Amino acid sequence: MKKKVLSAILTFTMVVTALAGCGNTAANTAPAGDQAAPAADAPADTAADSAAPAAELTGIDAIIAEAETMTMEELAAKAIEESNGKTFYGVGNSSRGKSALPLFIEYLQSIDSSYSMEFEWQQPKNNKIFEQLTSDSLKSEGTFAMTLIQDGNQIQSKMVDTDILKTFIPKEWAEANNTSADSYEGFLPLQTLNKVFMYNSTGSATYNNCWDFVYDGAHPLFMGVDSEIVGKNFLMMLTEDKYATWLKEAYDKLDDTKKAYFEPTIKAMQADANDLGLGANGAYALAWIKLWVNSYNEQTDDGPICNTLVDASAKDQAGLLVYSKLRSVEESATVSVNNIKVAAYEDGYTGIGGYGYCHYLFLTKNSPLPWTSCAFIAFMTCTEQGFEAWGKDMGGYSSNPKVAEEIEATFHHSQGGGDEFPAKNDRGYDWWTTNGELILEDPVYCSEVSFSVGSWIDVLDHYTPGE
Repeated sequence: MKKKVLSAILTFTMVVTALAGCGNTAANTAPAGDQAAPAADAPADTAADSAAPAAELTGIDAIIAEAETMTMEELAAKAIEESNGKTFYGVGNSSRGKSALPLFIEYLQSIDSSYSMEFEWQQPKNNKIFEQLTSDSLKSEGTFAMTLIQDGNQIQSKMVDTDILKTFIPKEWAEANNTSADSYEGFLPLQTLNKVFMYNSTGSATYNNCWDFVYDGAHPLFMGVDSEIVGKNFLMMLTEDKYATWLKEAYDKLDDTKKAYFEPTIKAMQADANDLGLGANGAYALAWIKLWVNSYNEQTDDGPICNTLVDASAKDQAGLLVYSKLRSVEESATVSVNNIKVAAYEDGYTGIGGYGYCHYLFLTKNSPLPWTSCAFIAFMTCTEQGFEAWGKDMGGYSSNPKVAEEIEATFHHSQGGGDEFPAKNDRGYDWWTTNGELILEDPVYCSEVSFSVGSWIDVLDHYTPGE
């Protein structure tokens, strides 16, 4: 039955891809968050020069455009004028928005001691945030002023393509990233979080290559694609040419015994890779994904995964989990951070070290407090105080390089474990995205392959312990 379903998916995907290709442009395939290359100079008599001028911005679009030219102090003055004595409603995937709001209010009160604002912060469970924002968008004036949200795939398809959420790029954030609001493309990330491969080192098992996590008998602990959707985005991103090549290069460094184990699956995936329109190394990506989904031991949360792996009784077990969970481990006779190793930190380790995904910041299209939202977003992305609620954790990296430096100077994550707990010495965003081969979520790519590759993933068999 699954073969028939997959066949239908692939056939339909080929049709959709062919039709979509007719209208595809470079503009909608550029990775989100990457600055677009400057356009070549066009001839003076092109059709573009004779086209009618763009419509004048109105409503919240006009407010955002003006706010993008203003400093933090100027935005603060606007926020004080707009929201003094009012209530601010925010919604997000991170409860720490609730921690950042009082600090934001204190900042505004340092400018005007008479300022006051009440606030409520909601954190919907079970991925209901998209339904909540969609429902709120139908009102002439919404309840929610802004959102902090994850899952680039659904943000792109359900929130941005539908114009429910609006991106605001703070002036000082753009300058810190050597860009401008006009030239920057993509969403505004508050931070990148990483989930990394770890394994219990009290036994004899070794994980020297990312393919070891899908080798015969391996059942790594993982929240799973049904528990947390960004995990599915990670798997879809593996099919992007850059990351598929990383998997191929890691495969090439395996010994002959392990290559022989994986080779039949890779060969079997070649036809699907062709049907899905993947690049030269697409079969390696599909093989790794298939073996991963067939073998991982699904858990409900990263906390229990961490608690399991750091216990001496979990000999040889491995997992893929949020790096910051190590910060909360309470040392005891049987439990220790030293019972695990971060795979990518080990000498001789080859291949992907984990994946990174972002928390993004948006205004709602019908925000009741747009100026205050812009000021709050700028506060979180352009000041150490605003980011501190997230910055206390290793493995969470501010998208503002200046703020990232200030956070490191305050919390010293690079020496978070010192000599006693080396696994907690965070090597930082630059290391993880280069040497650590962290897979980074690209909302545009995920949304483009969500039906094709995503549907292919949906019909894969899942591992059931005990069977």
